[in-house]
Parts: sequence; C-alpha cells; structure tokens
Amino acid sequence: VRLQTQPKPQPGQPPLYSGTFDCFRKTLVGEGVRGLYRGMAAPIIGVTPMFAVCFFGFGLGKRLQQRTPDDVLTYPQLFAAGMLSGVFTTVIMAPGERIKCLLQIQAATGETKYSGSLDCAKQLYREAGIRGVYKGTVLTLMRDVPASGMYFMTYEWLKNILTPEGKSVSDLSAPRILFAGGLAGIFNWAVAIPPDVLKSRFQTAPPGKYPNGFRDVLRELIREEGVASLYKGFTAVMIRAFPANAACFLGFEVAMKFLNWIAPGL
Repeated sequence: VRLQTQPKPQPGQPPLYSGTFDCFRKTLVGEGVRGLYRGMAAPIIGVTPMFAVCFFGFGLGKRLQQRTPDDVLTYPQLFAAGMLSGVFTTVIMAPGERIKCLLQIQAATGETKYSGSLDCAKQLYREAGIRGVYKGTVLTLMRDVPASGMYFMTYEWLKNILTPEGKSVSDLSAPRILFAGGLAGIFNWAVAIPPDVLKSRFQTAPPGKYPNGFRDVLRELIREEGVASLYKGFTAVMIRAFPANAACFLGFEVAMKFLNWIAPGL
C-alpha cells in the first residue's frame, strides 16, 4: 500500500521509497516491527469469515453449473465459479481494505488522525455514513472477481497436473498442495495488482478528489507515471503471495479432511 500510494517526487527529488526493500527498511527504522503490521486488526477480524465465504462461494459456483454432483467442470466453468466467490468476499473485504489502507498511509505521513481500526471505522461512518466505510467497493470487485476466478481455476489445474497417474486428487501430499496453492496465489495477484493499485489510491484519496471514481485515478496515474505505475508494489505482493496462499489452501484441505472424518454425511 505504501509503495502504491507514495506521491510522485518533485523534479530532482528521489522518491519516498526506491523499492520494496527500501520501504521495508525505512518502515522498520522509523516505526519498528509494529510498523510492518500497521492496520492489521481490520484484516484479522475479517479474514476468517472472508475465507469461509470465499470457499463457500466457489463451492456454490461449482454446484450451480453441475447437473449432477459428479459432473467434472471445465476450466472456464471453474473460473466462473471462482468469480462468484469474489463477489461474495467483497462485502467483507471492502471496509477492511479501506481501514487498512488509511492506517498504513497515516503511519507513513506521520499524521495521527485515527488511533486504530475501530476509531477509523467510527470516524469514517461519522463523516460519510456507510458509503464512507465502503468507499472503493467497485474497485474491490474489479480486483477480486477476475482474480478469484484465476485463483481457483489455477489451483484446480495445478492439482490435476501434480496428481500422479492412477491416483486421486484428494490424495495429494502436503508439499504438492503447498506448491499448487502458492502458485495459485501468484497467478491471482498477477491479475489483481492493477486494480489493487487503483483501489489503494482511491480509498486513501481526500473526499472529492476523484469524482468519476476509478476512471479519474487511472487517467491520473497513466498521465503522470505511465503504465508501469499500475504494477507498483509488485515485488512486495509476490513475496507475500506464495507462502500466504500455500498456507491458505493447505489449511482448507486439512480442514475439509478433518470435517469429512468427524461428520462424513454432513
């Protein structure tokens, strides 16, 4: 977020952050380890219901396209099911993303308007009602719907590739699940980064700066910083994407096996 929203440097001046590792170093030096976790409370509160809804949405998307429970879906159908999960998660994701971005930017600028996630949510609601809390929802949808389609389609594709001949996909080892989940996360963020940059800019902008929404953000970015600006934060995102999503899918697969063991008929 800090890389995506840093202001354009004045002529002859260096940028605030020269890259991912410079941002990491300056955050660590200026704010300590806690600075690396700024704005964490909002995503933590939402992460459990968000992933529950995400996987539920994917499962529902698959069932809606199956005539019988045993139907094998094509990859485009899996992509469509994944897109549905992105619609479901946006309801939970949008306010958490808004709060997280504002708290991270606040820390970078040195201003202290919000004392924490709850205070930020209260002030946003007081200033602009529920629309203030959900600012950037359309851009969150633009990010999560295609990215979630890519996420789940890639994961299912990789699982099929990694399954030995004659074996079932459900018998995949933990290392193979980790690998498939990690790569799925990378494919997910390869699609998600441009709308994520637009979302971060829009959600942290002062009220009224972008009256036409993402179109104004996009025009400003392209005009002032070029197409490459849509991939700001690429390195930071990719460093996170593999381990985070590898762990996510491994947790899901283990949880499903456990639930099928204790309640096979559920």
